Amino acid sequence: MLANDNLHELIEIRHLTASAYILKMTRKGLKFNAGQHILLGKAGSIELREYSIYSGEQDDFFEVLIKEVDNGVVSKQLKQLHPGDMVQLEGPLGYFTIDTDRIAHDNFLFVATGTGIAPFHSFAKSYPLLNYQLLHGVRFAHEAYEKNEYLPQNYLLCTTAESSGDYHGRVTDYLRTHTVHPETHCYLCGNYKMIYEVFEILEKQGIPSERMHAEVYF
Repeated sequence: MLANDNLHELIEIRHLTASAYILKMTRKGLKFNAGQHILLGKAGSIELREYSIYSGEQDDFFEVLIKEVDNGVVSKQLKQLHPGDMVQLEGPLGYFTIDTDRIAHDNFLFVATGTGIAPFHSFAKSYPLLNYQLLHGVRFAHEAYEKNEYLPQNYLLCTTAESSGDYHGRVTDYLRTHTVHPETHCYLCGNYKMIYEVFEILEKQGIPSERMHAEVYF
């Protein structure tokens, strides 16, 4: 028997690509800090998965960005839901967050692959005064999930399978030829291979380890 406190109603599902979609659900007054994640699954299921919160701290709803995984269970189940259905939610959890005292004075670099952009969307929505550059690595330009949510000068799309992005190549290729200021706070989210490689690149550029933060998606 599920506690009602863990059940949230699905408000909307937005399909961004054939495999990627956004779930919008009731928040029920739960507090969170941008960058945190929730455990989410279909109501009554024992299968829950971690998803970074996509919505902003000021929103009265939760949103998550999900990509359907071929051999996945939860991503397929959630994709089949309709508004009015119930989901099971635990959290929010996690420490992939920003010290808000730094927002007014410091610069930030966000590096994401695929749906790893989710926490950075929450950062941007929650903190309008944030001074950041966001590098988003995908294969195709149509995977630039809700690109119009970011100011053009803050967002750089790196595409590997075509040249229609802002930069043709991986985010790691871009960083090797664009030096990051050593006082920048760097946040990385996505593929673990990308994260290890970016850590190495930034260390060589003089970024101290205490200014690098990572959330591994897969």
